[in-house]
Amino acid sequence: VQLVESGGGLVQPGGSLRLSCAASGFAFSSYGMSWYRQAPGQERELVALIVSTGGGTLYAESVKGRFTISRDNAKNTVSLQMNSLKPEATAVYYCKVEKRNNWGPYWGQGTQVTVSS
Repeated sequence: VQLVESGGGLVQPGGSLRLSCAASGFAFSSYGMSWYRQAPGQERELVALIVSTGGGTLYAESVKGRFTISRDNAKNTVSLQMNSLKPEATAVYYCKVEKRNNWGPYWGQGTQVTVSS
C-alpha cells in the first residue's frame, strides 16, 4: 500500500491550496478515504472523509463550507480543496485509507501546510 500526498506549502491567510493523494497497492474504489491533520503539540484530527463511491462525505465542523474532499476512482486519487485558509489550519496533512474487514488503516507520509502572512 502506498499513499503519496502532494500539494502542501506556504499560503497567506484567506488563500487556497489543493492537496492530492495518489494511492496504489489496493482496490482503491472499495475503500473510504480521509484526510487528517496534526498541528505541533496537538493530536491528529479528522478533517474530511469520503466513502468509496464518492457519494457521501463528512467534514470537521471547523472546515465545513471551506474545504471539499473529492476522489477519482479511475485515477486512484483523493483530493482536498482548501479555501479561505486560516492560520490555525497550519499542520501536517495526512491521507488515510479507512479500515475495512480487518484490513487497514494505512497512512501516507504527510504534507506540510503553513498558513501565514
